[in-house]
Amino acid sequence: MTNRSLPAVARLLAGLAFAASFAAVAGGGDHERARRALEAGEVLPLRAVLERVERDYPGQVVEVELEREDGTWLYEIKLIRPGGSVVKLRLDARDGTLYAAEGRELHPGGRRAD
Repeated sequence: MTNRSLPAVARLLAGLAFAASFAAVAGGGDHERARRALEAGEVLPLRAVLERVERDYPGQVVEVELEREDGTWLYEIKLIRPGGSVVKLRLDARDGTLYAAEGRELHPGGRRAD
């Protein structure tokens, strides 16, 4: 596999992880609620969120989840930075605003360290 195909593979894996996250939530009817939230515009499409993440936090996305916490939809995204560190981001699913960030190579506000 070439280095050029890695971003495509990462996007594919992220898409599969997103689909799996909907399936994982499906046990209590949450899957249907998440689908309706997307259709109603209550959450951003995954593609829009990943574009923001890729712009602000360079690295390979390895996991994506959509969660409902205290009435708020959150995208939880795990990625591996170019230096090899793992970063976990939690973003408000309505507008993509950073809710929390964990990991090395981040400034106090959660943005990348240049």
